[in-house]
Amino acid sequence: MEAVDVTPVTELKRELGLLDATLLVAGGMIGSGIFIVSADITRNIGSAGWLIAVWLISGFMTLTAALSYGELSGMYPKAGGQYVYLKEAYNPLVAFLYGWSLFAVIQTGTIAAVGVSFFKFLAYFVPELSEDVTLFALGSFRISPAQVLSIGLILLLTYINTKGVKGGKMIQTTFTATKVLSLLGLIVFGFIYLKPDVWTANWSDAWHIRKLSGDGSFQNYIGLPALGGAIAAAMVGSVISYDAWNNVTFVAGEITNPKRNIGLSLLLGTLLVTVLYVSLNIMFTAVLPLQDIGFTDKDRVGIAAAQAIFGASGTALFAVMIMIATFGCNNGLILAGARVYYSMAKDGLFFRKTAKLNQHAVPEFALWIQGLVASVLCLSGKYGDLLDMISFVVVLFYILTIWGIFILRRRKPEVPRPYKAFGYPVLPALYILMGVAFCGLLIIYKPTYTWPGLIIALIGVPIYYGLNRRNRSVREEE
Repeated sequence: MEAVDVTPVTELKRELGLLDATLLVAGGMIGSGIFIVSADITRNIGSAGWLIAVWLISGFMTLTAALSYGELSGMYPKAGGQYVYLKEAYNPLVAFLYGWSLFAVIQTGTIAAVGVSFFKFLAYFVPELSEDVTLFALGSFRISPAQVLSIGLILLLTYINTKGVKGGKMIQTTFTATKVLSLLGLIVFGFIYLKPDVWTANWSDAWHIRKLSGDGSFQNYIGLPALGGAIAAAMVGSVISYDAWNNVTFVAGEITNPKRNIGLSLLLGTLLVTVLYVSLNIMFTAVLPLQDIGFTDKDRVGIAAAQAIFGASGTALFAVMIMIATFGCNNGLILAGARVYYSMAKDGLFFRKTAKLNQHAVPEFALWIQGLVASVLCLSGKYGDLLDMISFVVVLFYILTIWGIFILRRRKPEVPRPYKAFGYPVLPALYILMGVAFCGLLIIYKPTYTWPGLIIALIGVPIYYGLNRRNRSVREEE
């Protein structure tokens, strides 16, 4: 009888190359948001030029952050990524608050929202699966088939990822490549079928910021601070749509030649998505009147554009595109997020079992508990609201991480830096200033986007000290 190797697996396997890492960056970013949030942006700023400017500003911030993270990824090419960078630059508490926020809502809430989006668009073919259909109700609390089935999708992808990184990599590569090509096709056809009268109307007064109303009227903002508040509010959706680019840093322990490939994949992936997002929104202004972009049914701008280009068949075509995008996006989110909890557990700051790898060299328990929390958020029906509410804290942690580059340059100059932040210190400092302005304007003009995320993050403080007390007790007993 052949002997079976029962040696415990203690290290992650490096099985992700540069292409895999780049597609993980792009695939995690491209979900359903890009096809929806332009409606809210348009309502806030009321002009074609500023619609594109919001996507360009958010894209510039994302690219700047990605180029800055390249330095950190080269210094600390370990599983956990941003969690590790915060720990090295600050202390374990700051790192834990990030990991806790990721587990409580940032990663899990995004997984839930993207999962439900898959079935929202499948409902175009099978109406019984719609989110508008009530499967179960108890008072005001109701559950739809889309919510229940999204749990099944999350658990399926979680199961696939427990069988090793190769399965998740194959799904990610296939679906990301497909959705990038589909987006390119939609953009090209949109410009082929450009409507000159629509284009002229949209761009005739392209740089006048104002609030767009449902009846087609405009309301001017009074004063520079109000204009800034409108831009910040508009950017909430674009910031979330660009988010998850940093997920590749979470799987640093499974990337070949990480000191080179993580930084390069961050650049290539975020640049690709920025070009796609900006081009897609320019195409929207070529086929849809501004009023239709801002007030299309359920904010589904992408479907309205597909219908304008392809007629009645556009809805079905676009629904398939969204399903491809959300399936691949969710796989990347599930694959990457669990590695942060694994790193936290290695530091004694999460469930001990989370620090163990299964026979396929993946943190199986971390994957399952992530899936459990995402499933609960699916049932809550509040995932969309949560994502809006945590945009503030997401950017806040990005600011802290990029400021960490300045701290580590001073505190640990001896650590090798195979890749240095592009444009240092100007570009990292510029991101920090833009991020602080964004967060400050949200605090003043959109407080509902700020305090819930802060509360969720700060709940982690007593949890952190409780875990520390437990760890001290364990060490004393030993």
